[in-house]
This record gives sequence, C-alpha cells and structure tokens, in this order.
Amino acid sequence: MCCLRTGKDATDDFEDVGHSSSARAMMKDYYVGDVDRTSFPSKPTYTPAKQATYNPDKSSEFLIKILQFLVPLAILGLAVAVRFLTKNTNVSD
Repeated sequence: MCCLRTGKDATDDFEDVGHSSSARAMMKDYYVGDVDRTSFPSKPTYTPAKQATYNPDKSSEFLIKILQFLVPLAILGLAVAVRFLTKNTNVSD
C-alpha cells in the first residue's frame, strides 16, 4: 500500500497510524490513481526575497518622521488658538 506525502512515499506513515480494516476497504472506493513521480521537480528552486533599494541619505524617511510629529502638533496648536480666540468672556454689565 503506497501513499504520497509531499512528493515522498508515505507508506510507513500510513501503516504507523493503524488504520482499521474498514478504512482500508474504503480506500479502494476512493482510489484515484498513481502519481507520476516524474512530474515533481527534482530540487525546489529558491528565489531570494526582494529587498528595498538602499537609500544612503534617508532624506525622505527623515522628512516623513518630522511631518508625523509636526502635523499633529500644528493641529493641536491651531485648536488651542481657536479655543482661546473664540472664548466668551463673561463681562458684567
């Protein structure tokens, strides 16, 4: 009895599980066919991951970090200024 597991013979794995005789009989009903072992690649091809290009001056990264700090700070300053300028003063008549 031969089974394939990721391109390798899995007969030992099948036998180690201890399938019952009814499971072995069911396998005959679900048998599809043999796998053509020549269709598997002999050695998997390795493709290295793509890396980002090297940016020695890092100017754009620095600008983004500064803007991430300054824009919220400017919004907060604007909100405080609007609140201060539109504040109703309680003037006694």
